[in-house]
Amino acid sequence: MIEIKTPAEIESMRRASRLVAEVLLLLKARVKPGVSTAELDSFAEKRVREAGAVPAFLGYRGYPATLCVSINEEIVHGIPSPKRIIKEGDIVSLDMGAVCDGFYGDAALTVAAGEISGQAKRLMDVTRISLEMGLSAVKAGARLGDVSHAVEKYAVENGMSVVREFTGHGIGRHLHEEPSIPNYGKPGTGPLLKAGMTLAIEPMLCLGRAEVVVKNDGWTAVSADGSLSAHYEHTIAVTEDGCDILSKAG
Repeated sequence: MIEIKTPAEIESMRRASRLVAEVLLLLKARVKPGVSTAELDSFAEKRVREAGAVPAFLGYRGYPATLCVSINEEIVHGIPSPKRIIKEGDIVSLDMGAVCDGFYGDAALTVAAGEISGQAKRLMDVTRISLEMGLSAVKAGARLGDVSHAVEKYAVENGMSVVREFTGHGIGRHLHEEPSIPNYGKPGTGPLLKAGMTLAIEPMLCLGRAEVVVKNDGWTAVSADGSLSAHYEHTIAVTEDGCDILSKAG
């Protein structure tokens, strides 16, 4: 069952989601060659706790960090490490969540470290815009497949492949709620969207093929062919005529 949130519950989610967005913007400025991914994680945890919130990922199903930092061919769930040093030309996906007043927020973005290739920049742009296309398909009375299809259509038309093993998700009192939100699908199919539903929509695209391999750490998912990947995510609330993006920096 897809839960409908009250206006008060959505405001709690907005606080959590806005905090995530603000921390991600601060992290974006810290993504530079020579910085370790552990440094980014430490900064993120400190800022979340200073705000009186709780890191959503830390300890979730045993995940050992506040932040997921996925570099280049890493798609999602890259574990921060003092040994993982960002290099010039890397693209770095940052994904994090926070809990405020018992409600979750979740967002992600991909950042360029120094000068990146034209292909990498295009991948980032297409992934970001594919999220915007998905969000533009959200409104009460639409079907979830309309959202999934909008993401896939833009990605494929622009030469990118869509990761299928990982999806967006409902969010609220839990980090992952119903429904699962694939980044591919047929319009007019799937659950009916209603005002008050809260969703985390998160395209993950690759320059090459979309097949995924999970590394020996049990978390880090990489493109099987080693091609670059990018990831963007917003937490949103469905409204009568569109969506309210909760994970906007204030």
